[in-house]
Amino acid sequence: MKCTFYKYQGTGNDFIIIDNRQQLISKNDTKNVARLCDRKFGIGADGLMLLENPEDVEDDFKMVYYNADGNKSSMCGNGGRCLVAFAQKLGLIDDKATFTAIDGKHYATVKNEIVTLQMQDVNNIEVYASHLFLNTGSPHHISMVSDVASVDVFKEGRAIRRGAPYFEEGTNVNFVQQLAPDFFKVRTYERGVEDETLSCGTGVTAVALAMHAIKKTALNTINVNTPGGDLSVSFAKDTDGTYKDVILSGPATFVFKGEIVW
Repeated sequence: MKCTFYKYQGTGNDFIIIDNRQQLISKNDTKNVARLCDRKFGIGADGLMLLENPEDVEDDFKMVYYNADGNKSSMCGNGGRCLVAFAQKLGLIDDKATFTAIDGKHYATVKNEIVTLQMQDVNNIEVYASHLFLNTGSPHHISMVSDVASVDVFKEGRAIRRGAPYFEEGTNVNFVQQLAPDFFKVRTYERGVEDETLSCGTGVTAVALAMHAIKKTALNTINVNTPGGDLSVSFAKDTDGTYKDVILSGPATFVFKGEIVW
């Protein structure tokens, strides 16, 4: 059996994408997903996505996302942006898209390889003495540091990801340094990948909202630098404290395509 795959990346967060509208790929074969994502024995990626036929008549497609460990995951912001770019490549959309992912419906636009993706509203940001926690489609622990370049993200992130109160369910872990009122530098340890990734879309979104919530910035458009490149997050804050109209924006780029044979 042969199957065409496509490789995309969004600020270094890279994904294997497969057009699964004909249901050629089993969604229960987690070992195969992990094998394909393996950087030594497979194609190599932070995750794998299937583009499938929509279940909602208003949608253009459905997003099914797997972490590199082969398990189905919560929402992936950069993955969603790359899938929108892929849908445009297939001719499924022009410059606008509506799709459903595990956390609900999303809206997106594409222009010159820049994909803007509307994320879910956020109405709960937990603030502690040492960190913040919120869910932007995926759970995120956020710690502010004075020099993010010096952080051992693998060691420190892994300890937090598996420690109290997260334990087995785990969380993603972000280390943040503020560089200007509207500019932050972020490094992220991602659960499911179990390592630092070059960028994390839901993490960048979480950082922008968290920094606004604790008044590190009064602006509602935040620029964020990750090891893989720059992203921006814009939002509005409702009178009840809910962050809405949350938009993640940045590049989503086709890398190459190939064939899987098994």
